[in-house]
Amino acid sequence: MASSKNSPNTTSGTGSLSVYLRLLAYIKPHWMSFLISVLGFIVYSASQPAMAQYMEYLLNFIEAEQRPPLWHPSAIIIAIIFVRGFGGFIGNFFIAKVSFRIVDTLRVKLFNHMVYLPGEYYERNDSGQLISLINFNVNNVTTASTEALKTIIREGTTVVALLGYLFYKDWVLTLLMMGVVPVIAALVGFVGKRLRRLSTKVQHSMGDITQVTSEMVNGYRVMRSFGGEEYEKSRFAEASWRNYVQNIKIVLTSTLNTPLIQILISLAMASLLWVALGQMQIQDAGAFVAYFLAVGMVLKPMRQLSETVPMIQKGVAAADSIFQVLDETPEEDNGKHVPTNIRGQVEFNNLSFRYKGSDREALSNINLNVEPGQVVALVGRSGSGKSTLVNLLARFYGGAQGSILIDGTDITTFTLKGLRSQIALVTQQVVLFNDSVAHNIGYGGLNQTPIEQIKNAADLAFASEFIEQLPEGYDTFIGEGGAKLSGGQRQRLAIARAILKDAPILILDEATSALDNESERHIQNALETVSKGRTTFVVAHRLSTIEKADVIVVMDQGEIVETGTHTELMKKQGHYTRLHNANQSDSLTL
Repeated sequence: MASSKNSPNTTSGTGSLSVYLRLLAYIKPHWMSFLISVLGFIVYSASQPAMAQYMEYLLNFIEAEQRPPLWHPSAIIIAIIFVRGFGGFIGNFFIAKVSFRIVDTLRVKLFNHMVYLPGEYYERNDSGQLISLINFNVNNVTTASTEALKTIIREGTTVVALLGYLFYKDWVLTLLMMGVVPVIAALVGFVGKRLRRLSTKVQHSMGDITQVTSEMVNGYRVMRSFGGEEYEKSRFAEASWRNYVQNIKIVLTSTLNTPLIQILISLAMASLLWVALGQMQIQDAGAFVAYFLAVGMVLKPMRQLSETVPMIQKGVAAADSIFQVLDETPEEDNGKHVPTNIRGQVEFNNLSFRYKGSDREALSNINLNVEPGQVVALVGRSGSGKSTLVNLLARFYGGAQGSILIDGTDITTFTLKGLRSQIALVTQQVVLFNDSVAHNIGYGGLNQTPIEQIKNAADLAFASEFIEQLPEGYDTFIGEGGAKLSGGQRQRLAIARAILKDAPILILDEATSALDNESERHIQNALETVSKGRTTFVVAHRLSTIEKADVIVVMDQGEIVETGTHTELMKKQGHYTRLHNANQSDSLTL
């Protein structure tokens, strides 16, 4: 049950700044809301030094011999707080609006891009890691683009406003206080680099958790029948512990960062206070209190700015992994021709193919001509190249040498959508969705098919009998992957879907492997009817279908070693005869 695939690479040489700037480039379509947010935070920030100056005013008001009207201090403080609250609301609301739009755009863009990635990409990456990209990594981007960006703008403008006020009050003392800034910057930089490395490891560990959980849920029958409960528990515990360790490292690093910065700032303040008491140019108590109130007020935004580092690095690591997927090249689709009225003549000319990373060819010099309407059975041992051949016909893989022609036209000149619209596919591993029976049969481009045609396809697939016994018939939801149905029922729905598509080329890759004998007899009759007038490729099917095929192609180690009818091949006493004799009581194996 353990996956052999690799997890997607979430580390790269891309600098944190360039990744973050690429992420922030998604702000451009929402620049107006972003500008309103910045203006709101500027208003909020301006209220901070105003509060410090108010304290000077209030102390002078108390000491004054001739006081202004008593309502003045009350009115001023109400005005300051109102302006501060209004600016904070505008800034927070509009930056959150922009940020969540960025996350939504990224999530949809990532999913839409993954729809068009080549098959090789999915085969070299764990499904759990890919799901984690959308579920976990995009949420981490939310942290970077929402909370961190909001804090940077709000607290950054506050620090600038307060520093401007401090320089205005006493620039010499303020310069002395600023002497600690380079030390803080160096500390923040070191912490940032470490946090990015740790965040990347956390994302890997979350992908592992998703992968182990997915495999256990989808393979629970195998787990229980082979006594794998303890093994799965240990796998999950190990993955969860790795995630715990990496998260603890992040917490330790980020929590140490803040008190260290606070200690540095407090030392600077203590030195500043010592100098100020002896040499400060400000003479009156109000000005002295206002100055040090502003110094105290600047500590909080500076501390919050330092806390954005772990948030940003966590988001940068997540964004980097997302951008790596977005930078993956989608399926090559340079064809311009949209095929119509296909007869179904298929020709393989000197076709060779090697999987990426493999040291041997999966197919070698395949030459085969299939006439329209013929039923071609592909048989051979496991790994002989049968499924690879039909997958290349549908262009699920690229990089093949040689050519495949349909009606004399190279399939690379067809658009992918146009080519696949002419091919109906039924595989051993049935893919169904947590939707109604009718929507599973009429899936994708068939979703507007009238229910009468869906029922007719179900009749031909010998599926209508069990469908009508379901609680809501064709409107019954069948659960994730068709979990509420038996293996044979799921297979019949997949066959009904292929029948409904009514394509001129039909591929049956172990299409009846999950059916019982009675169901198979009905399916065979249906497939014989459906196959008439269609070019049909039958991969490693049961003997009853293979024996009736117009052409049987025997493959071994990626090559065609024999072709002919059942009778012709049995007379040769070669590869086919040995396979037939070895499996005559059951079926030809993969």
